Amino acid sequence: MNLFWQRIFGRMQSAAKMEAEYAALTAEYKRYVSVEQSKELAEYRELFHRVKSADFKEKKKTLMSRKYKDTKECHDTKKFNRLNNDKHIVLYYETLNSQILKDYLAFKATPQYELLGKSSEVKKSAELKRLHDFDKSKAYKNYMRFHNSYIIKGVEELRQKVSTKEFKELNDFWADPKRWEKTPEFLEEKRYLELFENEDIKFFEKTDSSKFAHIRQYTLAFQDQFDWNTLNASNWESGFNYVSDKLVGNHSFTNEKQANNEGNNVSVYSGELNIHTRKERKLALAWDKTRGFVNRQFEYTSDVLHGTNAIYQKGGIFRAKIRFSGKDLSHAFWLTGTHQLPHINVCVCDGKSIEVGTHWATKFEKKYTSTKVTGLNVGDYYIYSVEWTPKELIWSINNIEVFRTTDGIPAEPLFPMLNSFISNKQKGGEGNMQVDWIKVYRAQ
Repeated sequence: MNLFWQRIFGRMQSAAKMEAEYAALTAEYKRYVSVEQSKELAEYRELFHRVKSADFKEKKKTLMSRKYKDTKECHDTKKFNRLNNDKHIVLYYETLNSQILKDYLAFKATPQYELLGKSSEVKKSAELKRLHDFDKSKAYKNYMRFHNSYIIKGVEELRQKVSTKEFKELNDFWADPKRWEKTPEFLEEKRYLELFENEDIKFFEKTDSSKFAHIRQYTLAFQDQFDWNTLNASNWESGFNYVSDKLVGNHSFTNEKQANNEGNNVSVYSGELNIHTRKERKLALAWDKTRGFVNRQFEYTSDVLHGTNAIYQKGGIFRAKIRFSGKDLSHAFWLTGTHQLPHINVCVCDGKSIEVGTHWATKFEKKYTSTKVTGLNVGDYYIYSVEWTPKELIWSINNIEVFRTTDGIPAEPLFPMLNSFISNKQKGGEGNMQVDWIKVYRAQ
């Protein structure tokens, strides 16, 4: 796969742009999740459904538009005031509460009541004359007209009704032009509008969460930004990690031209890990397929690091920002386990091109599937990634997918390895592998 034109025409993002976009997306995602889990959003959603409901809108419309004069309370109040102020009804109640009526009704219940019909007797007694005058008065006739009438019953029913606390409160409510502002619904709508203007909620509502689909799948399990100075202070160790403690971890191979130098060719400067390949003679222990461990004189030195203590997991995303320098030598970022196979090459650089692939074994043979990527300036920083799912392996360089396979999916956890080496096929030369950071994500 040639990425030259992808780079030239800008379809491949730079590592810096990709980092910036990923950092921005991560920050945006954290904000989104924070709002998503907030009590404010839960309250906003609850209020949204309430405020936007047909019942709520109809109630607000009624409270805002209904005129006081059209209310039952206004009608009852006006009717009561009209009746209560009617001169005949006023006279009725004045008479009802008067002493003369009490005296008259008490006298009427006695046998002497008949004397009121005898003018001669009335003339003899001032009291009889007083009672006789009341009996013939307009006030008494008015009293008799209304007493126990449906009109007075209606007045008393209205009086009882309009004098209750509930009626007064309801009447005052409808009489108030700002009645809407005194309702619980007004406070709910006010709070809804406050939350509607909340910057976090506005951000949440306008954000298409589908762009977080991939980031939701993974959580950061490990990262190293190389803010340490010595290997002892890191999660890395020089050499290879073997199950048996009888095997020597720090060794080289007789089919390679460099001596792995027990971490002495590893340095960290300004947050960058460096594995240096130098032209220098060194006698080192080397593994030979037929003879086992032997001492051999090498013309170059370099190093290998294993991250068993850094991260050891099955599946996820393994990602590193790396650049390479030098000719006639190779550099690798790979994943391995407690056995020789399987192992995954996240990236192997031969100084010109990048190779990605996976090694595995069946019952009958060892297998390797891979692809070669050209068109890169390997001296520039690129972000090399492999996404390892239960069904496939997917390799990417920056934002470009370069290879995927469903073959050779490891069934065991692996850990990362970093090294520079010179194969027997290469002439040999000095160079450097620089790693700005490594990040490993675990599937949620």
